[in-house]
Amino acid sequence: MSAARRGSTALAAAVCLLLAGCGGGSAGPLPAQPVNRAADGTTGTGDLPAELREQRLAWEECPAPTAAQGGGQAPAPLPDGTRWQCATLRAPLDYAEPDGETLGLALIRARTSAEADRRIGSLVFNFGGPGGSGVSTLPVSATDYEELRGRYDLVSFDPRGVGRSAGVRCLDDRELDAFHQEAVMPGSTAQGEELLAQQQRYADACKRRSGAVLPHLTTTNTARDLDLMREVLRDEKLHYFGISYGTELGGVYAHLFPEKVGRAVFDAVVDPRLTLAQSGLGQARGFQRALTNYLKACAEGENCPVGGSPEEGQKRITALLDGLDEQPLETADPDGRTLNSSLAASGIALSLYSEDFWGVLSEGLEDALDNNDGTLLLRLSDLLNGRQDNGRYDNSQAALTAISCADAKPRYTLDDIRERLPAFRAASPVFGEMSAWGLAMCHGWPVEGESDHPEVGAEGAAPIVVIGNTGDPATPYEGAAAMARGLGSGVAVQLTYEGEGHGAYNSGDACVQRAVNVYLLDGDVPKDGTTCTP
Repeated sequence: MSAARRGSTALAAAVCLLLAGCGGGSAGPLPAQPVNRAADGTTGTGDLPAELREQRLAWEECPAPTAAQGGGQAPAPLPDGTRWQCATLRAPLDYAEPDGETLGLALIRARTSAEADRRIGSLVFNFGGPGGSGVSTLPVSATDYEELRGRYDLVSFDPRGVGRSAGVRCLDDRELDAFHQEAVMPGSTAQGEELLAQQQRYADACKRRSGAVLPHLTTTNTARDLDLMREVLRDEKLHYFGISYGTELGGVYAHLFPEKVGRAVFDAVVDPRLTLAQSGLGQARGFQRALTNYLKACAEGENCPVGGSPEEGQKRITALLDGLDEQPLETADPDGRTLNSSLAASGIALSLYSEDFWGVLSEGLEDALDNNDGTLLLRLSDLLNGRQDNGRYDNSQAALTAISCADAKPRYTLDDIRERLPAFRAASPVFGEMSAWGLAMCHGWPVEGESDHPEVGAEGAAPIVVIGNTGDPATPYEGAAAMARGLGSGVAVQLTYEGEGHGAYNSGDACVQRAVNVYLLDGDVPKDGTTCTP
């Protein structure tokens, strides 16, 4: 069995958790609800037509995930025999026209076995992205949250534009292979212009295949979908667990509907103050910090493939990446794909999402540096890009682009990016250029962005537990404090996890899980400033 195949299924399942996507209808009529207008004065669920507010979800046995959701088998029952149920929620395509066209949002749930007087309600998860399929991810991760199912129905969903919820389509599978193979780190003005031309072609394809939904894929609209979901699930308050981008979505929801916030946890927290450029620079620093931690641990072990010190390791990795655009590495990929610098950097970055992946990263680097074999690093990049073993892609990257570009106003020119390159290179010799050129993501996008950054002020909301991980590469630790300040005085309760990887609860740390579980199950808010150390 090749290195790329070893542990492939386990890796794919783990990536679902880190990146971060039946019974009959309800038993009776929905209870009367007060008019619920969003805090910014725009449409809330109380303004929607009765056929949406009072819809009955037809929960049925879940089908196998579609290719857009990541493929695979239908979710197996939980260890106690509880079967997964799926349904479709109808929501307005455009909340400015609540009586107009609708779209279907795919939902999944595992019901609690608690008696009615012990059941709290539904606990809704968003695992991040933006672009991750909650319908695919929740069954894979459900055992991590089994204690919470003691009092909640566990619920997740594919946000608008994702998976089975009017999933965005841009390039087909072969076109995506070519897109990733052609990606290079521009070393000249001509190469920079070609990168922007590639992005323009990508944007044109998205408009051609998904243009009708692109204007409506904002996080603001997804937050409104959450409130409709809350009402249709018959919950007076939204009980919510947001991870990574899910924290931004949760913050926007709390801003729009502060009085509807129930028990909420934000883990791996996005800094809501930042523009795309500032966020990209912060991520470059975060991944560099995680890489340095990996290199220290590797050097302290035996047979580290990149040398005996972090400095030597960084030099070898940088030299590897610098040479790959001129001389890509051969792989055992059945479709003949090779490993270029962009794919290699993506594979290395994926491995830094969890300390559990460090051994796989060492194996991939050894294959590349000593055996001229790029197979395993290519496989790791595939997992980040949503490519399955059969060559099919999910739509996570297309949805990430569509949602990010619908949200964010800035559009970066070639001059903008080149001006920022020195700062990005200083932040990370390994990931800086990749992060800087990533600012071209919205070049040529057919929809204007909504704002410079999300609004999360939520005065009057119930306490929200905000968890920051000191070693998080993708959402650096500083974002937790920024989110806490943004939510406003008396709302956020901060908890620090001094560990590695993206997210704290899914690390398995007993201190973090105990604090979160006691809060969600019993309503006991942890002490602000609590620190958990592995």
